[in-house]
Amino acid sequence: MTRSESLREDARAMQDELVELRHTLHRRPEVGLQLPHTQETVLRALDGLGLEGSTGSELSSVTAVLRGGRPGPAVLLRGDMDALPVQEETGLDFSSEVDGAMHACGHDLHTAMLVGAARLLSAHRDFLAGDVVFMFQPGEEGWDGAGYMLREGVLDAAGPRVSSAYGMHVMAAMNPRGQFTTRPGTLMAASDELRVTVRGRGGHGSAPHLGLDPIAVAAQLVGDLQTMVTRRFDVFDPVVLTVGTFHAGTKRNIIPDEAVFQATVRTFSAEARERMRTASVQLCESVAAGYGLEAEALYLEEYPVTVNAPDHAAFCAEVALEVFGDERYAPKSFPQSGSEDFSRVLEEVPGCYLFLGATTGDDPATAANNHSPRAQFSDEVLSDGVLLHAELAVRALERDAAG
Repeated sequence: MTRSESLREDARAMQDELVELRHTLHRRPEVGLQLPHTQETVLRALDGLGLEGSTGSELSSVTAVLRGGRPGPAVLLRGDMDALPVQEETGLDFSSEVDGAMHACGHDLHTAMLVGAARLLSAHRDFLAGDVVFMFQPGEEGWDGAGYMLREGVLDAAGPRVSSAYGMHVMAAMNPRGQFTTRPGTLMAASDELRVTVRGRGGHGSAPHLGLDPIAVAAQLVGDLQTMVTRRFDVFDPVVLTVGTFHAGTKRNIIPDEAVFQATVRTFSAEARERMRTASVQLCESVAAGYGLEAEALYLEEYPVTVNAPDHAAFCAEVALEVFGDERYAPKSFPQSGSEDFSRVLEEVPGCYLFLGATTGDDPATAANNHSPRAQFSDEVLSDGVLLHAELAVRALERDAAG
């Protein structure tokens, strides 16, 4: 039996255990940086594998190092573990038992797949020409868990810094079930927040000329910002700006003193991101001043652009095609405007992030998407995710050792 055949057979043999683990995690979702139940579940699942493990000090992360059978470099595999503040509406028999929390983005699958990869590679450590760092990360959903783990030394957990890093994200919609996809270069957008407070002078709604109406100016800014991104930015290096909250006033006939709105901003290059930081603030301040009001605009950085090293993206595509066949891999034509804090890892070391279709229906175009309270993810992809993780680790160590 060849090495790949042995890995495939053993990955498939653990499918039922992976499903059980995934359902356990799904029933007990935890949000943010502190995931004590999830951490305990992962530590229990890794027990007995002979890994060198550690937990985070500022967050409930788990870092586990597998020493390979032969000396060599180290590679990193990452799985995020946190859930979303969403009330589940799937009706599944393993639905969330926690009010207001749900694994609506598939991180329960990511965690189960990374546990499976640790088990599979531990059983075949003789295949490894080096070490593997397993990065079980809380707080991906807006909490910058990757940033915390980088500061706590996850990239150097094996001793020498890892030579490459790989991650994977399941998709409840858009991608056919079981299909892997990625692309070289920009894969996902940077994510930032624009927070704007327009300050005027309150008064009676019947006499707006005696006050300075912040609602009218804030409302205009919402439209002006949309015009700006289509007129000051190249369509081939686009910007996405969406206002998600707008708060002002207490009663229909009272002009309030201030209006506040918040927007998410997505950019696909460092250059566009920097220009957006300056241009958005300048626009808000200038328009408000033109009406005699004041605008305080804060541009708050979140996650940088997720950029796959071209040679590592080609490597991942090659491995997926060889292991699963032509029908199971499709190159991704365009970046997507979601963001990901694995981007911080890829800023430090070369690597690649992939997507794996996990839709439960026959038509991914009509399925509920990630983050929906009705999002569902197929258990069928678990062992395949484990297998690709393992194959990437084994082959990346050989590749990186060869220089």
